[in-house]
Amino acid sequence: MGIKTYNPYTPSRRNMTGSDFSEITKKTPEKSLLVALPKHSGRNNQGKITVRHQGGGNKRKYRLVDFKRNKDGIPARVIGIEYDPNRTANIALICYLDGKKSYIIAPEGLKDGMTVMNGPDAEIRVGNCLPLEYIPIGTQVHNIELYAGKGGQMVRSAGMSAQLMAKEGKYATLRLPSGEMRMVPMNCRATIGVVGNGDHSLIKIGKAGRKRHMGIRPTVRGSVMNPNDHPHGGGEGKAPIGRPGPCTPWGKPALGLKTRKKKKASNKLIVRRRDGRAIKSK
Repeated sequence: MGIKTYNPYTPSRRNMTGSDFSEITKKTPEKSLLVALPKHSGRNNQGKITVRHQGGGNKRKYRLVDFKRNKDGIPARVIGIEYDPNRTANIALICYLDGKKSYIIAPEGLKDGMTVMNGPDAEIRVGNCLPLEYIPIGTQVHNIELYAGKGGQMVRSAGMSAQLMAKEGKYATLRLPSGEMRMVPMNCRATIGVVGNGDHSLIKIGKAGRKRHMGIRPTVRGSVMNPNDHPHGGGEGKAPIGRPGPCTPWGKPALGLKTRKKKKASNKLIVRRRDGRAIKSK
């Protein structure tokens, strides 16, 4: 994928960039794999805002992506690479030999007409999905399961990949994109390759309206609010926050506070955290 720049015919266009969609080969989605995606505006079933700064945005339909990849032993041909408005990565439409179609996350290097396969008998090739016990050490993988049969939960964003570092007993050790070293059961599946659309992180939004199209509403800093609206608010002129550390609007510590539970069961599977420290399980 390449980055497209624009002629600066308005001030906002001057610094705006976008994708040139050079990887996209199929423009219309498969209707049988679309479902409605209603808007909630960050509200719960009582109509109360539970997630701030969400609302509006362009209408989307959700593409049913197959994260489980459990149709074993049947080769599938890649029909086309499509844009997915619900994720940073592109998706690939594949058709199995028995006629069933499904979407998968499109890895880098996957082209129209290529064949992909799932299961222990699949080759070590881009786009194939197989259990970690059959993948050689050093291979880059994505769409990794945490629990066998649940479907891929880790490493699904554009340009991301994890590396298989070791295998020992029932577990394989993976180095995740964050730098965290984590053990995953050997019978969990992963897909070979790096997620495509790697230049996505280089896109400059350019203007506020483009964020609104994405369904993201404006965010106001607490330091410019009144003290009855935010703990950081108030004071004459530009004032410090007036507390030992930054807080949320509800007075809870923010920005750097670790929120992972110390007794979380999966702590024992983390070999090294992303900050380089070994995790202490209690």
